[in-house]
Amino acid sequence: MASPTVAQYMVKEVVSITPDMTVREVIDKMINSNFHGFPIAERGYLLGFVTAKELLKYCDRKDETIRQVMKAGTICCNPSMTIDDATRVLFRYGLRNLPVVDDNRKLVGIISNIDIVRSQIEKSRPEKVNNVKSFMEMQNSIRMKVVTQDVPTELARPTQKEVYRDELIGRQYELKRGLNEPLIVIKRNYGYLIVDGHHRVMAAKELGMKTFRAVVLIPNDMNVQLGLEKTADRWGLHSLDDVKIIEGSKHPFIETTTMLLPDEEVEHIKNRLAASD
Repeated sequence: MASPTVAQYMVKEVVSITPDMTVREVIDKMINSNFHGFPIAERGYLLGFVTAKELLKYCDRKDETIRQVMKAGTICCNPSMTIDDATRVLFRYGLRNLPVVDDNRKLVGIISNIDIVRSQIEKSRPEKVNNVKSFMEMQNSIRMKVVTQDVPTELARPTQKEVYRDELIGRQYELKRGLNEPLIVIKRNYGYLIVDGHHRVMAAKELGMKTFRAVVLIPNDMNVQLGLEKTADRWGLHSLDDVKIIEGSKHPFIETTTMLLPDEEVEHIKNRLAASD
């Protein structure tokens, strides 16, 4: 399998600044954004990169332009570079962001540590899919083929009766940031039986997403009733509307990752994620 490339994970809609902006203007722009730095571009060509740390050096020169204070040039990559190589560049130089340029040095994207993390999460899927496939084949005496496709959210049948509200909020934030980690589902005559990804698909449903990317296991015998279907029947689960959303208690993941924070701070983080675009 070919290694994923920067082009597959980079953000194409790049927020940049021009060299004629003043230090004051760039500071204001950074304060009012979620970014820690901006590429400097002129007529589409990459000239450099300015970070929050560098702007601190010029706090007493706020009326000067970026062109007057900037350091020319920056570390960058091209769209065909592998994710592994881009990771090495970010790691070796201690960078958060890496501008992406084409052969003419025009800015075409940017890749960040967040995008690298996203690629690594998605990279782990094949092993998990193979484990599920092997288990289902052994338990049900069937064979399955694997395809990846978009599946209609309304045709997804759950096999888990509860999800947590706080984890749904976190999943929605991930979806908005581009982490569309595929579900694992089994093709059935009536739709798709969910094996893995209930919080993801419920978050997608609440965001109004009509389809979701999924790894689909297709049995060679569609009439064999699976153990998961028997569980879903016993719990009365036929559609995503049958899944209960737990509003009070924390999901174990949230409980663990916020264990050193007071409850009001956890609530603040949850509200910030919920309000994120």
